[in-house]
Amino acid sequence: MTFRSRLFWLFTFFVLLAVGIVAAGVTFVTRNAFEQLDARRTDALVAQFREEFKQRGDEAALQVKGIADAEATTRMAIELMRPNADASTYYWDARNVASAHQLDILDFVATDGTIISSAEWPARAGYKLSWVTKSDDWASAGPFLTRMDTQEGPMLGLMAVANAVPVADKRVYVVGGKKLGKDFISTLALSEGMRALVYLNLDKDFSSDGLLDANGAVQDAERFSPLVEQVRQAPKEQTAQISWSSDPASAEVFHLLPLAGRDNELLGVLLIGASQRERVVVEHRIILLAVGVAGLGLLLGAILSWWGAARITQPVTKLVNGAREVAAGNWNARVDLHSKDDIGQLAAAFNQMTEELVDQRDRLVQSERVAAWRELARRLAHELKNPLFPLQITVENLRRARMKNTDDFDEIFDESTETLLAEIENLKGIIGRFSDFARMPRPELRTVDVNEVVRTVVRLFEAQFSAVGRPPITPELHLEANLPHIQADPLLLHRAIENLVLNAMDAMPSGGVLAIATSTGDGSVVIEIADTGSGLTKEECERLFTPYYTTKQHGTGLGLAVVQSVISDHGGTISVESESGVGTTFRIVLMIKPAVETAKSSKAAATAPPSQAQQPAALLAAPAQREPDAPNETSDTAGHDEVSDSSRDVAHDSHEAADAAQNSAETISTSEPEA
Repeated sequence: MTFRSRLFWLFTFFVLLAVGIVAAGVTFVTRNAFEQLDARRTDALVAQFREEFKQRGDEAALQVKGIADAEATTRMAIELMRPNADASTYYWDARNVASAHQLDILDFVATDGTIISSAEWPARAGYKLSWVTKSDDWASAGPFLTRMDTQEGPMLGLMAVANAVPVADKRVYVVGGKKLGKDFISTLALSEGMRALVYLNLDKDFSSDGLLDANGAVQDAERFSPLVEQVRQAPKEQTAQISWSSDPASAEVFHLLPLAGRDNELLGVLLIGASQRERVVVEHRIILLAVGVAGLGLLLGAILSWWGAARITQPVTKLVNGAREVAAGNWNARVDLHSKDDIGQLAAAFNQMTEELVDQRDRLVQSERVAAWRELARRLAHELKNPLFPLQITVENLRRARMKNTDDFDEIFDESTETLLAEIENLKGIIGRFSDFARMPRPELRTVDVNEVVRTVVRLFEAQFSAVGRPPITPELHLEANLPHIQADPLLLHRAIENLVLNAMDAMPSGGVLAIATSTGDGSVVIEIADTGSGLTKEECERLFTPYYTTKQHGTGLGLAVVQSVISDHGGTISVESESGVGTTFRIVLMIKPAVETAKSSKAAATAPPSQAQQPAALLAAPAQREPDAPNETSDTAGHDEVSDSSRDVAHDSHEAADAAQNSAETISTSEPEA
């Protein structure tokens, strides 16, 4: 992800976070404000209901008291105390009196509880109203809510009871009041979005006819059944919500107020509903506003991130491109930035660094080339000294024989020429090995099956594994099936694996197991060659890939340099792991690349100028002397392309170096040859 993208998403995240926090906070505060407003309006409506309830009760009690104290009621009581009094003459009195005093319910009851006259149900005259006689002090009881049976059916009434003037030990009770229904609800002043309902708890089960509002029956009354049941289970003030549809705006919160009778029995429930539509609409508006602000923030974030990234990433991109050019070998790369900020200072430091690197490189190359030629001359002299000494002795013997003119001169001449020719061939072999290393060819890449290359190398050494007169070596192949093909030079890869197998065989003079395994890694093919020889020390492993370093008593130490050069030219790596007394394992990792990509990279590598790494110093970093008493070496390889390239730099005129070495050797006195 680019810096511009990270800057944009970071800005977007903080904008969305800020908008989300503000929107959530505003929504929370708004919801609380609406809830508090609904609570205040509900409390006000409940207080209004209670005030209206008390006022109507007081009015009913006052009117009932007035009826009880009226002269007509007193005469009724006196007449009914007479023997053989006829109560039927007062059959319609209750209705006429109730109409005059605007009472919905009015009953005249005798001392024994018998109804003398009933306004709400005249036919009940003569029936008992026993609960009236249970108290003698109705004056202190005050108004109360009770269930009354009427001609239209049971109803709730806000009632009061008063005693008429007693005659002897007899008295008449006046029971009157107003019914609790839609007329009572219609007197409540409701705020917008609120409504009041009353449920008359007259039946054991929920009845939709018992739920009333100011207009009478309520639609969808069955939806209120759970609320009524909730109050029945716990007769106290509660709050419940009804969602009329999936739209949150249709929700309605109800405050439930139980209505109890004189004996605290549940006679009704007052339901005060508050619509949530206004709150939900405001919340939706807040959300829409938040979305709009977030969208504007994203647009602003895109603009700011583009502007900020352009001011930051463009100079950084130039620095990155400059660094890539330097890494690719263009040490003269410069970054053209003239700003005075931190990026400008960084660009100036980068340009100064590249200038210093170029100067240091030139000085280092010059010194390394001089050192390389000196080291090459010394090593060639070291390698050529042994063959030159026999040549010198042989020539001196010929001269002495020629001066003495002995009879066996011809025989001495033949032996001496054979010796001369043998030593000359030895010299040619030494020069040839150095020349071969200097002329390492560029790989010609093609599709290669690594498993098949390994099998070919093993078949080449089958005869030597079980050769007569030497301990047997057991080859073990662990080749992964369906191993991906790679782009490589089959001849060079065959040569590298062959060299490692030879070194493994040299490391097991007493026989052992040679294990070769192939596998796939992370986009690569891995080749492992392991032996069960004596192993190497840590110091030997660190120096093993240094050119001209060897732990053998024979060889020039260039075998491993050839292997590492081949692997490096293929864009791979080689490493060694060894444990003394257990064995050594060489691990080759070759990347899997498409044929087109590999061809391009090979062409680019062929045309690219030599880099700092391809200098003679890397070639001649080995110690000056060979270690004849060290264990047998298990592999010979050296670094990267610098091996072959630098060898060509210092060995393109190897014959001149050999002549120089021979001239040096001629000045040596007749010393003993090296063992």
